[in-house]
Amino acid sequence: MLGGGAAPGALDIQFANLRSQKGLIRICLTAYPKNFPGCTDDRNAITRSVHASDGRTHITGLPSGDYALALIHDENSNAKLDTFAGIPKEGIGFSRNPTLGFGPPKFAAAQFGMSTGTVTQSVKMKYFL
Repeated sequence: MLGGGAAPGALDIQFANLRSQKGLIRICLTAYPKNFPGCTDDRNAITRSVHASDGRTHITGLPSGDYALALIHDENSNAKLDTFAGIPKEGIGFSRNPTLGFGPPKFAAAQFGMSTGTVTQSVKMKYFL
């Protein structure tokens, strides 16, 4: 389980600005800056895939703490972010919708606090190609 603290909270994730309803939204939720945005080396990260047409998902049982979300719109459902010359061909999005330049944002730019109750993050997907 991520983070630390007392009573668990819940996270409502909404994804907007999808180019299509095809494929999956791949979600990475982490409380550890060094494992953002990929969650690959984070055994405590929460990863989930939901149908793009769902428009949202909900995660419960989250301890209080600071978290960040990274989302990929895997339109062709091949379980990876397709790129061309290092530029994403599929949509990407992050909690708090930080301005994107070259490369992903830092954890601090996408960081949000979790406490008891429900926190909502509305992630606007961005497409470059």
